[in-house]
Amino acid sequence: MATAVDTPPPTGRKPWIVELYGSAVGKKYAMAISGIVGLGYVIAHLIGNLKIYLGAEAIDHYGHFLRESLLVPIFPEHVTLWLLRAVLIVALVVHVHAAWALTVMNRRARPEDYHGPRDYVAADFAARTMRWTGIVVLAFILFHLADLTWGTTNPEFVRGAVYDNVVASFQRVPVALFYILAQLALGMHLYHGTWSLFQSLGLNNRRFNAYRRQLAIGITAVIVIGNISFPVAVMTGIVA
Repeated sequence: MATAVDTPPPTGRKPWIVELYGSAVGKKYAMAISGIVGLGYVIAHLIGNLKIYLGAEAIDHYGHFLRESLLVPIFPEHVTLWLLRAVLIVALVVHVHAAWALTVMNRRARPEDYHGPRDYVAADFAARTMRWTGIVVLAFILFHLADLTWGTTNPEFVRGAVYDNVVASFQRVPVALFYILAQLALGMHLYHGTWSLFQSLGLNNRRFNAYRRQLAIGITAVIVIGNISFPVAVMTGIVA
């Protein structure tokens, strides 16, 4: 006589990565890792853009290399660039969603918008404005793409002419001023993000706090000063 074999009921558990992300700790991990990806891109982007000081040929050749020749012939043309773009898009989406989700979780945990004096002693200006600087940076990313990648907001845009496109863009004073404002917002965002990512990853130690702050200040200063130098150079005629 055949006997029925009892099968355990399905547990209904989600994959561990989904369960981890569902927690506040997981979202902080996600913000830290996606922030590191974004920070790496910002640094690489700055290094590449500094070639504008070498002249039109240098920066235009660099732009052509990124679009057409990056890791060729290991990968076909354009493939590496689109892979990098996909990684950046995923990192940006994860970063924004994790930030929004953590904000919602914090509000549910403490629905009353209360700030005692100790809150402001413990948190500096950069920390308290992370949400707003993040919004400014996100708006800047969209405009920057439209201005210098797609050309939809730059009437003199010519595909492949990186040097001329940058000059044409920053000769418009409102665009240059918005770029500078966005870099200041990016600086505050990067400063607190670089400072806090170690804590989010569980690498917090009082012995290294001074070095963490120095690292955050150093990275922020290099990126902000370097990026602001581009519109200033165009407006002052150094790059023309």
